[in-house]
Amino acid sequence: MNWLTNYVKPKLQAVLNKKDTPDNLWHKCRGCGQLIFTKEFEATQSVCSNCGHHERIGPKARFDHLFDSGRYDLIDLPEVVEDPLKFKDQKKYTERLKAARAKTGERDAVKVATGQLAGNNVVAIVQNFFFMGGSMGMAVGDAIVTAARKAVETRSAVVIFTAAGGARMQEGILSLMQMPRATVAVDMLNEAGLPYIVVLTDPTTGGVSASYAMLGDVHIAEPGAMIGFAGRRVIENTIREKLPEGFQTAEYLLEHGMIDMVTHRHDMRDMLANLIAMLTRDGEGPTRRQAAE
Repeated sequence: MNWLTNYVKPKLQAVLNKKDTPDNLWHKCRGCGQLIFTKEFEATQSVCSNCGHHERIGPKARFDHLFDSGRYDLIDLPEVVEDPLKFKDQKKYTERLKAARAKTGERDAVKVATGQLAGNNVVAIVQNFFFMGGSMGMAVGDAIVTAARKAVETRSAVVIFTAAGGARMQEGILSLMQMPRATVAVDMLNEAGLPYIVVLTDPTTGGVSASYAMLGDVHIAEPGAMIGFAGRRVIENTIREKLPEGFQTAEYLLEHGMIDMVTHRHDMRDMLANLIAMLTRDGEGPTRRQAAE
């Protein structure tokens, strides 16, 4: 035994045997645990081909699959005051924002784009759960108001994909103020007679489910999505009763009349196109308000 055997040889073997396999080659399904090639998983819009589990996806994937030929324009969103309350828990709010931006490459938890769906003008809003749990803060409220104004200006239908753990606690009362602001924005669309369609994705909870997520003309949910206000454990501890199996899932809410339909992600684009066509006339304007009058 010598220096060459004990030190050099192991180092050479480690270099020669080093695998070039990337860490993200495989995706493990959160529904059934099956390993799937990442490229194959992305080709199926992040839906497991084995069990049908719908994985969470971000704004870019939503926009790419929604708009005609994947063509759309992102809308510039207002910049809001950062850390207005100088909030700090285990970390400073500014540090959490910095980490979320580095992780996602996004400014905040929402993106808005405009384009066409089956030839009809659409403004799409997508909440990004990967950015601080999609939490609703001032930036999200401003984005919804901006999207509503753009839709009124261009006579477009609005489709929102919700995904959030609720209001952003680091912004305190300012985050809760976004609930009535978003409600006013939805009312702007109603007054203009423009369709407002909500797609509830996993999860949609808290103040989001208590405001704009439940104000749509039509409510669609992806299979298995968790939708509710408070968490299951909190509710059970409050009412001291065991909740039914599947409580707060999309299928449970459909069965009890809380939403209109549950639609597979692969069928979502066609469903939205058909709904917008029914709620508009020749792509030129609204009919539902005229019919109501």
